[in-house]
Amino acid sequence: MAIIKTDIKQKTIENQISLKGVGLHTGKEVTITFCPAPTNNGFSFKRVDLEGSPVIEADVNYVTNTQRGTCLEKNGVTIQTSEHVLAALVGLDVDNAIIELNAAEPPIMDGSSKFFVEAIEKAGIIDQEDFREEYVISDVVSYIDEETGSEIVVMPSKEYQVTTMVDFGTKVLGTQNATLNHMSDFKADISDSRTFSFLHELEMLLEHGLIKGGDLNNAIVYVDKELSPETMEKLKVAFNKDSIAIKQNGILDNLTLHHPNEAARHKLLDVIGDLALIRTRIRGKVIANKPGHYINTQFAKKLSKIIKNERRNNVPQIDLNQEPLMDVMQIMDMLPHRQPFLLLDKVFELTENHVIGMKNVTMNEEFFKGHFPGAPVMPGVLIVEAMAQTGGILVLSTVPDPENYLTFFMKIDKVKFKKKVVPGDTLIFKCTLISPIRRGICHMQGYAYANGVLCAEAELMAQISKVK
Repeated sequence: MAIIKTDIKQKTIENQISLKGVGLHTGKEVTITFCPAPTNNGFSFKRVDLEGSPVIEADVNYVTNTQRGTCLEKNGVTIQTSEHVLAALVGLDVDNAIIELNAAEPPIMDGSSKFFVEAIEKAGIIDQEDFREEYVISDVVSYIDEETGSEIVVMPSKEYQVTTMVDFGTKVLGTQNATLNHMSDFKADISDSRTFSFLHELEMLLEHGLIKGGDLNNAIVYVDKELSPETMEKLKVAFNKDSIAIKQNGILDNLTLHHPNEAARHKLLDVIGDLALIRTRIRGKVIANKPGHYINTQFAKKLSKIIKNERRNNVPQIDLNQEPLMDVMQIMDMLPHRQPFLLLDKVFELTENHVIGMKNVTMNEEFFKGHFPGAPVMPGVLIVEAMAQTGGILVLSTVPDPENYLTFFMKIDKVKFKKKVVPGDTLIFKCTLISPIRRGICHMQGYAYANGVLCAEAELMAQISKVK
């Protein structure tokens, strides 16, 4: 398995667009606004109703609850039922978007992704400068929930495909399957498939004061038990209806199914939305048997860890004999460091969001004179410093006069040393932005490779300051 850079440009929306509706669980009116986002942003939610407008990235590591939808939480700020919105973005081939909300959950609309898809299309979708990355599946990865029998598997395929199989052990729903072979068919085949519930679940939700925004136009209700007069009266009050009846196909008479297997198609929609939390495109076929938000997100966490490890070990392929983008003289024009503290020899790549540099470690280094003279090892702090100098090239490239700036550390986090660096080693450094550079503050992930093997990694935050 490998992470590859494709020849497909990343995409975002062209104009911002807003929708209004009610939250399913709160019953409160909420406005959702889709906004353009820079490359490599991915999807992120912004709570504009809270002080400071905190941002929660659509990241599986922020999942806290999956009982009635997928809930994200970061620093005490939550987003509920994120999956229908995310499915719409993935289904329309969007890579980057900021989703502004003035409440904790998006509007439920009709219980599908249809209205989000229509809004995004109306806003327009445009190409961006950077190319999309994909995680190419070459080995089968699976996750099984022994308690429920649910299972998700991903296997090699030429494109991202999803199949879902649902079986709740009820006669009214039976066994259903749904397949999406081409993501370009999401709008036509999947996006209008609405969420569903069983009558016994509905009774429980009503008793606990949930689904306040629910009405019978945004959920298919499968009647899996006898509808008592008492329940009938509760439903009339809850949904503000004069009468409620059961149709021949075993659902309440609020709506007509869009597809005979609408339940399986909606579960497929949920899988796409939940797997968007991996934050990396997948090239593989996902088969989900009895999926639900819990198993979807557990599988997403497993795949996310695998991808993180692959990315960490994804050594930059650099021809060290090629003409560098910057030699040591050009580096000194940008960085204030000088020998013996200049720890960067060449720069090979420099884009808006990453930089790749190199250092040849020789026995002539000043620090080898006093650092284990009998068994010379490059100090770990200097590996991190060299990594930071590489990142300094990235942040200083954003100003027209870098020679007038200094770069200072604000934070070093999650530092790990994997391998000793000794004389004769060639160090390759790669620093990639974690978030866009703002006000001269650069937050980046740095990796150092010695002779093709990861030797150190760290999260770095630095700020450039103008020389007075």
